[in-house]
Amino acid sequence: MAPATKSKIKGKVQPLADRVVILPLEDTEEMRGALYIPDTAKEKPQQGKVVAVGPGRFEKGERVPMDLKTGQTVLYGKYSGAEVTVNDQELLIIKESDVLAVIG
Repeated sequence: MAPATKSKIKGKVQPLADRVVILPLEDTEEMRGALYIPDTAKEKPQQGKVVAVGPGRFEKGERVPMDLKTGQTVLYGKYSGAEVTVNDQELLIIKESDVLAVIG
């Protein structure tokens, strides 16, 4: 589990429409057998914590509310969204439809 300081972002980011800001959860270092897997060889995390949610998209003139809420842990597509850095924290901004599942 990530430290408590990692779960809070250091600035305010407010996504628009049906976008979600995710703080990717860091994988712990792994050793498989006697082999150390360096960070450069690891795949990007596909699990993260929702830190901000947009107001929802418009459809037929009405706003469709978001299903996701701040604080949820989610699984998302491997190459989804845009990576951004805000106050030295790497965040991911994706569409709600790119979230595959909510964990827990």
